[in-house]
Amino acid sequence: MRSFTYILLFASSAAAIWPQPVRYDHSDTVLFVKKDVPFYWYEAGARNVGSMADQFPFVFASNSNTGPNPQDNNRLKIRKQYTEPSLSENAENGTQGGVSGDEIIDFAIVSAWKTIFKHNLYPWKFHPRNWDEPSPNQGETTYISRIDIKLISTDPSNVAKPLAGEVDESYSLTLTQEGLATISANTSVGIAHGLTTFTQLFYAHSDGKNFYTPLAPVTIYDAPKFQHRGINMDVARAWFSTSDIKRQIDACAYNKMNRFHLHVTDSQSWPLEIPSMPELSAKGAYRPDLVYTAEDFQHIQRYAAIQGVEMITEIDMPGHTSSIHYAFPDLIAAFNIQPHWDTYAAEPPSGTLKLNSTAVYDFLDKLLDDLLPRVYPYSSYFHTGGDEVNKNAYMFDDTVKSNSSAILQPLMQKFVDRNHDQVRALGLTPVVWEEMLLDWNVTLGPDVIVQSWQSDEAVAQIVAKGHKALVGNYNYWYLDCGKGQWLDFDPSSSADAWPYYDYCAPFHNWRLIYAYDPLSGVPEENQHLVIGGEAHMWAEQTDPINIDRMIWPRGSAVAEVLWSGAKDSEGRNRSQIDASPRLSEMRERLVGLGVGAEPIQMPYCTMEGTVCQLGYTG
Repeated sequence: MRSFTYILLFASSAAAIWPQPVRYDHSDTVLFVKKDVPFYWYEAGARNVGSMADQFPFVFASNSNTGPNPQDNNRLKIRKQYTEPSLSENAENGTQGGVSGDEIIDFAIVSAWKTIFKHNLYPWKFHPRNWDEPSPNQGETTYISRIDIKLISTDPSNVAKPLAGEVDESYSLTLTQEGLATISANTSVGIAHGLTTFTQLFYAHSDGKNFYTPLAPVTIYDAPKFQHRGINMDVARAWFSTSDIKRQIDACAYNKMNRFHLHVTDSQSWPLEIPSMPELSAKGAYRPDLVYTAEDFQHIQRYAAIQGVEMITEIDMPGHTSSIHYAFPDLIAAFNIQPHWDTYAAEPPSGTLKLNSTAVYDFLDKLLDDLLPRVYPYSSYFHTGGDEVNKNAYMFDDTVKSNSSAILQPLMQKFVDRNHDQVRALGLTPVVWEEMLLDWNVTLGPDVIVQSWQSDEAVAQIVAKGHKALVGNYNYWYLDCGKGQWLDFDPSSSADAWPYYDYCAPFHNWRLIYAYDPLSGVPEENQHLVIGGEAHMWAEQTDPINIDRMIWPRGSAVAEVLWSGAKDSEGRNRSQIDASPRLSEMRERLVGLGVGAEPIQMPYCTMEGTVCQLGYTG
């Protein structure tokens, strides 16, 4: 009799689902699948397609308040049948009207088909030399007969742009020994996650023509631990094409991340077109052609949403804004002070929006009135920044002329209130960096999400004040760390800086990232306010050439922590022995999808099982 397990019982690519499901049971029957396998998409409406409670009694017995709802499962009807599915050329572009659950399912089915039949993995690296590869010519061959997609409930209207926790992402997956696959969920996003997992059951044959799973029968129930799971990508310090950005979104979706944070402007450049103020990007971008047009911006947001990934746009302010100077010099104080820029800013060029300026307020009003209605169809959030604001810069602000906290704090309160009032008025929820709450003592609305990056202690302070928090401690989840200083040093200071480590060295390898617990140091009574987190890819030393390998597969380690939790069912840190071969396989799958992810281990280690472990006792 097979048993359902919370953890994998052995380190084997034959069970390499990433991130790890809540419950996963499989056996070792080989099933093949053909390109013309039909997908049947059911939705609430008709009768007699079986009971979810019958299919997954263990789920409903032990998780009575979670998982796909069985109540309406006897009222399903076939909505659509696919064979060799394809999308129209307009599917990724659409209109300004946002994304529907139907579009998410359409895209997920097509993506799953492409992943299995066009971008799959030939798993030679995960078997010993001279392994016996399954063949459709060896004995009796069973093929998967159909793939049933069962949307049990009606999608909420905000399914593609929810606030954290508003959309049920759980799913159930079964694959019978006879070849019937079923993916069931309460929402289209859950269906998309289930289809992603389904693709990870399959491998390509060495002949390039056949595809199989060695795992049947399979039963999976899955749901995320954290509501917000994302990557923050800086596209202001270096230029990335829309295809570079979309590739990161693809990887996020395949790792079941549901947020993509676009840090789109900063001191060094303003690459985002604002149609009502075209001079901002025309003068503030590195080059006039290195700009995300309004059409590009809409396309990127939609491309994320159609994969169940909500894009959160950040315009960092009042600091990190000196690129505005190129178009509107009167709005910026302390612009590009040399040689001692570090007295006034975290990075060159120095410069900050003036803090008590009517002209600045008029500018922000016009900026956000242009931008936020174009964000609203695709997101429920807008990030107003607020990190690393240097008080000394306001000595050069003719509306303030002071670096005194007593003078600056009320002005910062007014600045943040003005921005957040406008964000709310346009239907969005504000997000800020932790400094606004903890360093500037700004009183924030109870709806404001506070993003932490400096310490676990900061997270504990944020939730103690009653705010929802996003984690991303730079000592663990900053993906740019460990490459050394990007600054140059004069001979007078060079010896003091040697050997030129960056502030967050060393390089954060996947094991360190994987060992980090987002709830570390947070009292149990406040842990519900930690809604998730993000890994951060700052771009001082990253550009399109190395972006993929800087994020992936370390970002996958973050994804599993946020989906599955940092601890196993016995409260221990998750095992590297289990994770390593699974993460190696996820890396290969990402490469197959066109993502230039770095390797985890040499093939010898993945081929020979546990020979590359120290202290392994079985």
